[in-house]
Amino acid sequence: TTRGKAQEGEKTMVDAWAPAARAAREQADAGAGVADVLHAAAEAAAEGATNAGAEVRLLSAEEAHVDDMEWADVVLFGTPSHYGTIAAGLKTYIDDTGDLWRAGRLADKVYGAFVSSASTHGGQETTLTNFTTIFTHWGGIIVPPGFTSAVPVEEQMRSGNPHGAGHVAGFGKPPTQFALDAARYQAARAVKVADRLTTAADAVS
Repeated sequence: TTRGKAQEGEKTMVDAWAPAARAAREQADAGAGVADVLHAAAEAAAEGATNAGAEVRLLSAEEAHVDDMEWADVVLFGTPSHYGTIAAGLKTYIDDTGDLWRAGRLADKVYGAFVSSASTHGGQETTLTNFTTIFTHWGGIIVPPGFTSAVPVEEQMRSGNPHGAGHVAGFGKPPTQFALDAARYQAARAVKVADRLTTAADAVS
């Protein structure tokens, strides 16, 4: 898809894994389930992108179509860490993008990801770096949050993740305000970088 001009706003897709059957089971077992945790983070990311001026599509992996990937200038994926990697439902969606990849239609977009895990060392970093491998194959522009927000670096190092926003959910613990703010910041940063890239491309075209 052709990027819109900067003043028109970037188009952002936020895709969070939330298969209905799994969500129902998690909610029955633990009150707030994995789907609730990821959806709250995805809503925060969508809010951050919207506030940065983007037109946003907030979709689950079940709802999203590969055409949404082609439409977007910025794509953010959210997933629980399953054994240190991307949940199967979202990975299936990603695996269906082969035709777009072969046609070069996934290149030159801004990508990022956010994650939740049951424990502090439950595979958040490995899950996020798995996304990095995928985005590299696509020829994407990876925009992580790094340690770039206005939050004191000490707090970011204690509770943050330079690869992408994350939350330790345990057995369904809702995201903290820090985690939600991190998702908002990450999405807004991705949109702003995409906006600058669009402005630069327009200047040389």
